[in-house]
Amino acid sequence: MARREAIMDIMKNIGDELIICNIGFPSRELYDIMDRDENFYMIGSMGLASSIGFGLALSRPDKDIVVIDGDGSLLMNMGSLVTIFANNPSNLTWIVIDNGAYGSTGNQDTYAQLIDLCEIAKSVGFKNSFKFEDINLSEIIKSEDTSFIVYETEAGNSSAPIIDLSPVEIKERFMKSINTKLI
Repeated sequence: MARREAIMDIMKNIGDELIICNIGFPSRELYDIMDRDENFYMIGSMGLASSIGFGLALSRPDKDIVVIDGDGSLLMNMGSLVTIFANNPSNLTWIVIDNGAYGSTGNQDTYAQLIDLCEIAKSVGFKNSFKFEDINLSEIIKSEDTSFIVYETEAGNSSAPIIDLSPVEIKERFMKSINTKLI
């Protein structure tokens, strides 16, 4: 299965949740599949989708937050695993699409091919650490603990178009959708 198909599977389970999506092709694919004001598309800042989602989860405990991340990005910010676990925001679901490659920079292999990201999350302490095929995502999103989910896919990128919104437009429409004062 391709990452684009994984994002389509994920979005079938999304209602009014806020989405923070990893940089590059994952954001482009999400934009092409289901653009909505509640999607925050990362432009740059590789490795920080989880940190942005975490901050949003803490500041908006009334909203369910879903982070669509990549294995390469997680590996760039492994400290976020411990930080998010220690704070355990009940409204955060972190989905890592593990395709074993840095898809947006040329599909170079990641070290995720050598490790089990789900087992690493469990070893940190995540009670809700799952492989995507073993769960009902809609139920997991509503659980009382942070959830960490690994969705394994093949490497490769679709021909999704460039996002035709500027970073400022992405920020402003996202903030407006969650009724947050623009800064």
